[in-house]
Amino acid sequence: MPEKEKHALVYELAARQSEHLRRFLRPRVRNANDIPDLIQETFLRLLRAPDHDTIRMPEAYLFTIARHVAQQHALRTTAEMQVRDLEQMLEDLNSATDCDPALEVTAQQCVEQLDDVFGRLSPKVQATFLLHRRDGLSIDEISAKLGVSRPMTKKYLVKALVAFRKRLQDGQ
Repeated sequence: MPEKEKHALVYELAARQSEHLRRFLRPRVRNANDIPDLIQETFLRLLRAPDHDTIRMPEAYLFTIARHVAQQHALRTTAEMQVRDLEQMLEDLNSATDCDPALEVTAQQCVEQLDDVFGRLSPKVQATFLLHRRDGLSIDEISAKLGVSRPMTKKYLVKALVAFRKRLQDGQ
């Protein structure tokens, strides 16, 4: 497909589907202010698709791209939040000067061990754990947000909890 036709197709889809994309992305994104950027990224990826002639259902393809963009965004933002949360936790530990020094050392070692385990988990396992424990989302909500099945979400959560428990038991 010539470049001019490719741009015309994407422009037409943008005109017809932007509002549908906005509604599609809203339940999948934590911050509604990110939606315009995600819509733009969706259309940019569509423009970069190598062969538009082989796309039989452009609308379906567009929403598939949007789902992938939303999933990647969720993983990226969850990882960023995790780093900030761990830094805050360490800062809180360091600011507690009136505590028993031995208790502080033990708590610091425990946090470091858990941080090490957390860093070794896959991104989806990390995201599942944080969404469940920190954000209080249900298994079904996490499943929808990450685009995975309910049983897979449960497996991710169990994998994180088992890894943490094993590390804490080994460290004692």
